[in-house]
Amino acid sequence: MGHRKRGHTHAPKTPSSLNTHLSSSTLRHTDHEQGMKHRICMVSDFFYPNMGGVESHIYQLSQCLIEKGHKVVIATHAYGDRRGIRYLTNGLKVYYLPLQVMYNQSTATTCFHSLPLLRCVFVRERITIVHAHSSFSAMAHDALFHAKTMELNTVFTDHSLFGFADLSSVLTNKLLTVSLCDTNHIVCVSYTSKENTVLRAALDPEIVSVIPNAVDPTDFTPDPCRRDNSKLTIVVISRLVYRKGIDLLSGIIPELCGKYPDLCFLIGGEGPKRIILEEVREKYQLHDRVRLLGALDHKDVRDVLVQGHIFLNTSLTEAFCMAIVEGASCGLQVVSTRVGGIPEVLPDELVTLCEPSVRSLCDGLETVIARIRTGNVVSPATIHRKVRTLYTWRNVAERTEKVYNRVCREPVLPLSERLHRLRSHCGAVAGSIFSFFAVINFLFLLLLQWLRPDHLIDVAIDSSGPHSRMGQQLSKKKSKTPNPDVS
Repeated sequence: MGHRKRGHTHAPKTPSSLNTHLSSSTLRHTDHEQGMKHRICMVSDFFYPNMGGVESHIYQLSQCLIEKGHKVVIATHAYGDRRGIRYLTNGLKVYYLPLQVMYNQSTATTCFHSLPLLRCVFVRERITIVHAHSSFSAMAHDALFHAKTMELNTVFTDHSLFGFADLSSVLTNKLLTVSLCDTNHIVCVSYTSKENTVLRAALDPEIVSVIPNAVDPTDFTPDPCRRDNSKLTIVVISRLVYRKGIDLLSGIIPELCGKYPDLCFLIGGEGPKRIILEEVREKYQLHDRVRLLGALDHKDVRDVLVQGHIFLNTSLTEAFCMAIVEGASCGLQVVSTRVGGIPEVLPDELVTLCEPSVRSLCDGLETVIARIRTGNVVSPATIHRKVRTLYTWRNVAERTEKVYNRVCREPVLPLSERLHRLRSHCGAVAGSIFSFFAVINFLFLLLLQWLRPDHLIDVAIDSSGPHSRMGQQLSKKKSKTPNPDVS
């Protein structure tokens, strides 16, 4: 798999031998002396070629961490023919593992079947921090479970909000409690998300940080020349699912189209609720005013956004809505539901917030339409200048790097303390069940280490990080750059 060399290395800490533990400790001490350069494995079921906010977050954060000199690899499940190892920009290595997808791009989990594959990745790449993403990802929970068994430091980023009442939320929250009770640090994308996660998983707020998402402002620039000013266009880009409020959208379209003959809707996205929008378009004969574009590649989103005057978000729940930031960055007037972490995302002068109802959203849209027609709106260029300073991936990477530095100074719980934590934190029944799983996982790891010891696993040549060819080239460039403070 990829470029490899055989030999002894500083492998991740495992319970197999004292020598391995000492090697990892020595390695971490060396990393600290070199400015805390980490070897990070991002793990999630959701990554390219699948499109979405989690996928974009993992990719952009990884690129900025590589830029700062860290080694980053990504582990996800195979997508169709995309299996094995792929290399993306700047040497970002992606492992597409042959794991079975169960539902909605999330893999099936037994807590054990993924251990041989993930152990191979962690040891080959000499990983020191495992960073899992998304509560919906079974692979992320598996990776946290295995990383703790291998005594690696763990970080988890929660991208979603959950309820507390329905059966699916209760089960998911219990799984989250088990996964996070002994995780070193948790990151949430908004303060609302932090509050939600702390309550759901019964966490100490001190180990939960808030680091928002971001956009690349160079990818989302305004272009007013692309608008058709003979009509007024409302753009919606979203997955067409219940959680995104598509039922609300189906009520808004006929009401506003009946009032404003020059109003059009441009809708990008795919999902099971598309049929509702098609029925509305057919019932009210709006084929020339409601365009359904279907699924969009990320590179095409900006070209759709700049055709509109208003960006509409109808989500019923949202931890941090990236779409409204992208819409504002393209200079659109933003109208959104006031739910979850959305009120934290944009300043009041850049967004009109409404209650999640057809009446409230229609009122908000009519207010913005009136402002546009009277010319009482901020210019697209001004909106873009404001947004591009609010959220940047380099700032996200810098704050995430501080989390990694803190995590590396924290101890990883040995098995005995981990079992005690599970039983005391997760309840008598769930705690005992997952304590049993933890013991079985530990024994399975010992078996794998006996069948194929860590030092016999081929070590991958770094494609990113300080020891990669690209990292060495960056170091040479920095060393050649003259220091202006030196006279």
